[in-house]
Amino acid sequence: MAECGNRTARAGRLTRMQLTTRLSTRLRHLAVGLLALIALTACGTESADGTGSGSSRSAPAGDSGSAQPARSVTGVRWSVDAVTVDGRRTEAPTGAHVEIDAKGRASGSYGCNRFTARARLDGHTLSVEPGTTTETGCEPGVQRFESLLAKAFSGKLTATVENKTLTLTTAEGDSITLTARRPVPLAGTDWRVTTLATGSSASSVPSGTQDEARITFGRDGTVHGTLGCNTFRSTAKVSGSTITFGPLTATRKMCPDPEMRLERAVRAVLDGNRTTFGIDQRTLTLTTEDGARGLGASAADGSG
Repeated sequence: MAECGNRTARAGRLTRMQLTTRLSTRLRHLAVGLLALIALTACGTESADGTGSGSSRSAPAGDSGSAQPARSVTGVRWSVDAVTVDGRRTEAPTGAHVEIDAKGRASGSYGCNRFTARARLDGHTLSVEPGTTTETGCEPGVQRFESLLAKAFSGKLTATVENKTLTLTTAEGDSITLTARRPVPLAGTDWRVTTLATGSSASSVPSGTQDEARITFGRDGTVHGTLGCNTFRSTAKVSGSTITFGPLTATRKMCPDPEMRLERAVRAVLDGNRTTFGIDQRTLTLTTEDGARGLGASAADGSG
């Protein structure tokens, strides 16, 4: 998540032309804030059935079902399943992933913060150089996992791929287990909210509310899910890179403060608003038309 941490200056004064510039700048700032916490690197647009300029439908490495050479690790989005250190396995939070391109660049998310580093593949040896990462404060459990993953994903690693599973093993015997994931469409995917944004700042969801806010778009122009505490239903009209939500119909339960804070933030993005959206592989971003609020979500592991 390296290159996403910079903050730009706020727009200036209120002439008509400057007001237009200010709105455009706020939208760019909000997108940068979301990028700093989730996996959005090249959005494109996508229709409700999952087709569009930002979609990819190539099969992930490992579909043949047999052991493969380590070079097949490149060009694949690998979702992190777990890190094992000193024999103790720690499950990964939603959204943790690694991508390594053919030019020797590794990037992804430790679970909350994004990172980037140089990586060289020589046979079955993957050499990862010290890189850069954003420094957003995260929920304590996610922060602990990030520290484990960052330490393990460094130096010389032995890479083995079998079926859809990549295992990276350190010289000390610690390991990272990852699974190749297919890109997913907008409609029919179980989207779990991981990131909230206000203005140009973004943060992870409140502590203890991971997986509490979920959104599913229907192919019939409907949307339903959980705001954090209460369930909801509405309409969602997709046109190009925009989604126009109708007023939400939701239950009216009262829940503990963290869930209610999450619910208010998610509702502020969805309820009767026109939003822009982007999908990169298994990551969704939604930003209100005025750039004031947004959210990021990751596809649940069973999706796609």
